[in-house]
Amino acid sequence: MRLYIIRHADPDYANNTLTKAGHLEAQALARRLAAEGLDALYASPLPRAQMTAQYTADLLKLPIYSYDWLLEPAWFDYEIDPADGGKMPVWDIPGEIMREISGYDAWATWSSIQPLSDPKYLEGYQAFVQSSDELLAAHGYQREGKRYRIVKRNQQRIACFCHNGSAMLWLAMLLHIPPPVVWSSFWHAPSAVTTVLFEERSGELAVPRCLSVGDVSHLYEARLPVQPRGIRGNFG
Repeated sequence: MRLYIIRHADPDYANNTLTKAGHLEAQALARRLAAEGLDALYASPLPRAQMTAQYTADLLKLPIYSYDWLLEPAWFDYEIDPADGGKMPVWDIPGEIMREISGYDAWATWSSIQPLSDPKYLEGYQAFVQSSDELLAAHGYQREGKRYRIVKRNQQRIACFCHNGSAMLWLAMLLHIPPPVVWSSFWHAPSAVTTVLFEERSGELAVPRCLSVGDVSHLYEARLPVQPRGIRGNFG
């Protein structure tokens, strides 16, 4: 099975929709995903994710199933962002700070270090894992520790339209990388696609193997620029 983890297209946060550029991104993304031959579409209930997914749904004539757990997690809020006065999520803690904290890069310690020692972070992560497990089990993969028992082999390709933070959290979980490492090291551009193959070597167990992270080749093909939403440093 292949899992496509997709960030919504360029957002107009103020109006709870997509920008003009975002609609063009979503159209280019839909053409790319239609060529993959998807079997199921899932999305966050927020309009920016739903609108992004709808272009693909229209081309493939597939329904969109909405799940709240694909939302940008509210428990990610960390502190006031000096840039705009809003809440800064933990994935935006500067890497220069995070990488100086001893234990941020280990599963045994990441949730006990400051500023991540608030129980809401670990509890939120565990709830996310449970929801992910339920979806993957519905497609034939039952998690056992760091691997997945193959209950029903399949060649399905499923796409999940979510958000930058939820996409990175899922990537951390599937690849067994401590979340702060992913938060400080990766980013998903609007409409970016991460592809994870559930690699079946023994016929009994599958292990998630990342084929690409944050791919935006559909934007290059459509001659569209990559929008720097969520990058707070020197992107351009």
